[in-house]
Amino acid sequence: MAEKKAYPLRIGADVLEAMQRWADDDLRSLNAQIEYVLRAQLRQAGRLRPPVPTPAVEEKE
Repeated sequence: MAEKKAYPLRIGADVLEAMQRWADDDLRSLNAQIEYVLRAQLRQAGRLRPPVPTPAVEEKE
């Protein structure tokens, strides 16, 4: 996974409360929910490369 960086975010109280309710519904932290929504929108806009699939590990007999 990519390195995480801290970023101060100014956001309206109504948006923050709505994001917190959504995060609670999805059993995520508020931070994880914000990242989830940002990533989804970046992918939809074609601004984020798709994740590189990890090769499956073959089991030996």
